[in-house]
Amino acid sequence: MTDRRLWSYKEIAAHIGVQTDTVRTYRKHGMLPAPDLVEESKPYWFADTIRDWVAARPGNRSRREAKD
Repeated sequence: MTDRRLWSYKEIAAHIGVQTDTVRTYRKHGMLPAPDLVEESKPYWFADTIRDWVAARPGNRSRREAKD
């Protein structure tokens, strides 16, 4: 089942436990995937896009545990 809900910086920040400005910085430095949608100059990502990005991030505990 795919999760096509759109997340803004705010939802992404809540999901990964950081401040909204941190997520903006990630995007500025190319550390965040390209937005799935830009509406009125505001970027949005599908929840699944962000979940996949989180799972692939270096240091992700769940990925390390899967290897053990």
